[in-house]
Amino acid sequence: MIAEELINHMIPPLKATDDAHKAIVWMEEFRCNHLPVVRDGELMGFISEEIILESNDIERNLLDFDLVAKDCVVPLDAHFYDILKVAGDNKLQIVAVLNEERQYMGVITVQDMMVSFAQTASVQMPGGILVLSMDLIDYSLAEISRYVEENNAKVISSTMTEDPMDKGKIKLTLKINQTDLKRIVATLERFNYRVIGRYQENAQASGEKDKIDLLLRYLDI
Repeated sequence: MIAEELINHMIPPLKATDDAHKAIVWMEEFRCNHLPVVRDGELMGFISEEIILESNDIERNLLDFDLVAKDCVVPLDAHFYDILKVAGDNKLQIVAVLNEERQYMGVITVQDMMVSFAQTASVQMPGGILVLSMDLIDYSLAEISRYVEENNAKVISSTMTEDPMDKGKIKLTLKINQTDLKRIVATLERFNYRVIGRYQENAQASGEKDKIDLLLRYLDI
């Protein structure tokens, strides 16, 4: 998934000549905490309800405010992960998309990205989830995948995060196309991998798909 495919064409930009009252109305209508402000195709920054309320003047022109996050932008060919990083770095739920000439093309919301992610094969395919803890220097997805495949299974997605309790360690989350993980866990542990979490889909448990549904309801989509 790239930025061009994720643009939300239902959310229009505010014009630099619009006033704060219009911005407040649009943020309520489109259920956004921030909206882009554009002048002659150029992104001037983002306006928020908090910025407006602090001024206590809803008649002011938007360019009279201190707009934020002008660098919260990605190119049309930005990858899904890069878009999420830009949103996280700027602490915004919305990212602007610019073309090669740095002209404004639209916005992507984090909610839209979560919906798109929930529809990917790695989420929709049935399977189990393993979480491993290891030193970063010991990380080898090729080796781990080989041990998984020795048990007639495959790794269909993986995510690596830094362990907040130990900067030298990582947590590796694996989605595997099997729900019975006992043999895979035994193999990994035999080769000194530490499995700290295992989650499986079954008739009694809600499973990963239901967790995604709960996430989308939490985001109120």
